Amino acid sequence: MAPDSLCNKRLIALFLLGYILLNNPLLSLFNQPGMVWGIPLFFGYIFGVWLLLIILILLAVASVPPSS
Repeated sequence: MAPDSLCNKRLIALFLLGYILLNNPLLSLFNQPGMVWGIPLFFGYIFGVWLLLIILILLAVASVPPSS
């Protein structure tokens, strides 16, 4: 399998993971009054998932060797 094809599949999987994690059923679980380290639970979840997705995308793209 070509490295570009594997990278594309990983990026599509990460998109679907982000879609699931940032969709309504899971968001409503974290829309509760509460604080974690002084940050509202809802915003902590949103930015935590966002940071996780950015790191995973970085790892997926960095694992592909540069084409010549």
